[in-house]
Amino acid sequence: MRVRNQGRGQGRRQVRSQGAAALLCAGVMAGAAVLGGTVPAAAAQGDVAGAAVQREDIQAQLAAIPGMSVVSVTDKEGYPLYTLTYAQPVDHSNPKAGTFTQRLTLWHKAAARPTVFYTGGYTLSSSTREITKLLDANQVSIEHRYFAESRPKGAAGDDWSKLTVQQEAGDEHRVTQALRTIEKGKWLGTGGSKGGMTATFHERFYPKDLDAVVAFVAPNDADNKDDSGYEDFFRTVGTPECRAALNAVQREMLVRRDALIPKFEADAAAAGDTFEETLGTTDRAYEFAVLDQVWNFWQSGTIDDCPTVPDAEKATDDELYTWSKGHGFSVYQDETLGTNGTGPYYRQAATQLGWADLKFKHLKDVRHYPDIYQPNSVLPAAMRGTYDGSAISGVDKWVRTRGERMMFVYGQNDPWSAEKFTPSKHDSYRYVVPGSNHGASIAKLPADEQAEAVATVKRWAGVQ
Repeated sequence: MRVRNQGRGQGRRQVRSQGAAALLCAGVMAGAAVLGGTVPAAAAQGDVAGAAVQREDIQAQLAAIPGMSVVSVTDKEGYPLYTLTYAQPVDHSNPKAGTFTQRLTLWHKAAARPTVFYTGGYTLSSSTREITKLLDANQVSIEHRYFAESRPKGAAGDDWSKLTVQQEAGDEHRVTQALRTIEKGKWLGTGGSKGGMTATFHERFYPKDLDAVVAFVAPNDADNKDDSGYEDFFRTVGTPECRAALNAVQREMLVRRDALIPKFEADAAAAGDTFEETLGTTDRAYEFAVLDQVWNFWQSGTIDDCPTVPDAEKATDDELYTWSKGHGFSVYQDETLGTNGTGPYYRQAATQLGWADLKFKHLKDVRHYPDIYQPNSVLPAAMRGTYDGSAISGVDKWVRTRGERMMFVYGQNDPWSAEKFTPSKHDSYRYVVPGSNHGASIAKLPADEQAEAVATVKRWAGVQ
């Protein structure tokens, strides 16, 4: 039940809280390496006076957009970074039903430059994305509806039926339309993990908004009843020796439950963790964390970590527990699973995005809660929901048959990449980074594929 990677980088107290393995997908993403890009013109020329005039002009244009407010302006690498709020309908199909305030930022360089529209799929993050660096582009970053401060006030904020992929796509459509009056160049959507999914949903429901989409490690659970892709992944990832060692440790964590739960409870007490509102008991919370271990190991680690896996039979209780805490044992607690934490993600997983309901055949006789591994288990009662996969299966079909100028980048050893989007033949592409995890990026592709991907993105953006 992993969290689908909050903005690729935002970890939780360890990404499962961010994420339950198959449940969540975090947004790990990218952006570390600069594949290209140029020295910022304003900074290179030192045109301080001109930059100040431009800053005031852009701020005035932003303030003139109905519903848009400029909260603050700061400097980022010689260019203004505007923190904004925008009034959005709670329900795009019924705009008169009320509004809420959505947070976003605009990093403005020049109106004629490309603009990267980034969503992490969770709370607001304005970190510079990989293709923003590649294109020396402007960047718009948006907070997903119902996360953090972008949640309706009062009763509307407790109506989780309006937290859907269609409604968020409507939010992004309105932001795109509003800011295209200022940023005149090509617009490219991007995001990692849940953010990559969100960018894909935006493209599907409003295909005329963006000129292209580059989605990183975006899971595609088109058929929530079919988890064969995930099962195949865990049967083949890494080496047979590493898989066997990880499964043995995971099993031993449950075999020694009575000896290890006191350690778990001591850690929970020290951290102030509680479980009453979500998983219910420490025993259930412990089992859930163990079920997530192997998923998290591959999501954040690599095959180079395999030699660290202890011998499950010979390891002491302390050795087993300490190693696990550093390699995938991620605790889900009330404090991070409600309305102000990753709860909205799990709500989406339970109702639309889907999850990996793994069989855990090697654990059957040592589990206490056979049906626990699903998103409603980690949600407060008021946030739980019923699954409807029609929107996601429809997106999958549209991407395969009608999507244009879409690029998907996945990691070979990333569990979230086990069920991928398949791009159409309409100037669309998919790359898999050898040996990579949930941090897969264009910069990590083999040289020939990297050059090809970079050339495609630059062509889409209209830059040399």
